[in-house]
Amino acid sequence: MVKVLVAGFGVIGQRLADGVALQEDMELVGVVDAAPTLTVQALRDRGMPYRLFAAYDDACAPLEAAGVAVSGTMEEILPEVDVVLDAAPGGIGAKNKELYIKHGNKAVFQGGEKDEVADVFFHGYANYEEGLNAQFLKLTSCNTTGLIRAVDCLDRGPGVERVAITIVRRVADPGDYHRGIVNALKVDKAPNHQAVDLMAIMPHVDATGLLVHTPVTHGHFISVLATPKDDLSVDEARDLFEAHDRIRVVSTDQGFLGNASIFKYARDMGFPRGDIYELPVWEDTLVKSGRDIMFGIHIPQESVTIPESIDGIRASMAMETDRLKAVGDTNRYLGLPYWK
Repeated sequence: MVKVLVAGFGVIGQRLADGVALQEDMELVGVVDAAPTLTVQALRDRGMPYRLFAAYDDACAPLEAAGVAVSGTMEEILPEVDVVLDAAPGGIGAKNKELYIKHGNKAVFQGGEKDEVADVFFHGYANYEEGLNAQFLKLTSCNTTGLIRAVDCLDRGPGVERVAITIVRRVADPGDYHRGIVNALKVDKAPNHQAVDLMAIMPHVDATGLLVHTPVTHGHFISVLATPKDDLSVDEARDLFEAHDRIRVVSTDQGFLGNASIFKYARDMGFPRGDIYELPVWEDTLVKSGRDIMFGIHIPQESVTIPESIDGIRASMAMETDRLKAVGDTNRYLGLPYWK
């Protein structure tokens, strides 16, 4: 049984903890945080289903003063841990890495860290084999993770020569105030980092893209224009997507009119926090333009990276050397694909 610690109990960390807890071949040792945030207070008020460790010695007092049961410090528990899912704020993970080296831990970092923090830039479906036995992996961002799922799906069919993407990016997560109250669109310089990062994972695909920030919170939308190596019809593309256990084909006729519809559906399904792990692809947007095929995807930014993070544990610990068996185990324990 692989023992896992989640460092950073925020937007991603709490979801990583829930995902690991569902894996029957992993043990969640606990979670780490430094302050009694609302997320930590909610953990307290839920009866502490996960043990909490203070990020450092001085963090114990404020946590305990808030009535949070502290089981020790992160450094005290690290000798009992095989691998850490590091979801600490950007830059903190790089500092935590020193502790992981000291105690011989492996670690999977989230997309907010700089690429040099890890040995391998990782995606469960696209380059699982490169992560085998690696000490330090780094996940791609939420947008890149979902984008690679879709592009890799097509690439393993007819192959993909190039992609051009436009990202309509949510400006903040639900509950965030630090970006202010806005009523404007903001354009980034091209190419966006998601296209560049896709090429880092899939160097045989030429990618470029635009990104526009929008004043919404529930998910990103990405328009993808892909050039297949061999001719690909709309029906063939849909069949490839439908065969993928982390991609779900949806339509406006079903009532999926946009990001809010998907979030409402997840809440109506009773999923914690309104999360989904799958990548919705709108059937209505699948169209041909000459050789190219175009489609639109929804990125559930708070939860889409969770399956690939768990794939990272399987790779780094060599729990399974076969890519499809590894992602299949992760999917099965997460309940994917529940819609089939």
